[in-house]
Amino acid sequence: MLRKLTVKFILTIFILTIVACGGLRFSQSAPEAVNFHPKRIAVFPIEVWNHKEADSRAVVEQIVAGSLVEKKFFDHVTDVESLQKQINENEELRNVKNEYFSKLRMLTFSDPDLSKRMGNLANIDAFLLVSVEEWKYTAQGDNKTAQVALNMELYDASNGKLMWKAGHSIIDEYVLIKPELPKVARDVARKMIDYMPH
Repeated sequence: MLRKLTVKFILTIFILTIVACGGLRFSQSAPEAVNFHPKRIAVFPIEVWNHKEADSRAVVEQIVAGSLVEKKFFDHVTDVESLQKQINENEELRNVKNEYFSKLRMLTFSDPDLSKRMGNLANIDAFLLVSVEEWKYTAQGDNKTAQVALNMELYDASNGKLMWKAGHSIIDEYVLIKPELPKVARDVARKMIDYMPH
């Protein structure tokens, strides 16, 4: 029994090492992204959260902002909490943001004028939208996994252009010690940010 567990553990580590060396699930950049070097970026609140742990939304938002700061690609990172404070205190910014996201959600149209106004009012060059596809533990027979999948979209605030979008997931298999989903999410975010234009 112990030998069987040891073999499973070694195989799991080997597979995870191979998976970790690969690229993202998908990553797509606009041709202009080569010359896109924003200095100030804001992380917008996660719009849709379809997972059981409702309070984890804030955790994911902090993880993404923290990972951006950690990478030092940008001079200034505005996290969700700071951005929300700006929006609450500035009625014009709140109205522009609401109108922009209404068009983006309903018409899939990134309005360049609204984006530029939002960028000027929030003092940002780019903004990042994050969505969470997977946030769960699963078990099938002896196979137990922790799964986190994120999608990210990076927009140029000056013209509303989608400069980069990507998706990535990590499935962390475990035997005895259950990995914490925020730790898995941090690994996903760090890997994705490596591919982000900066």
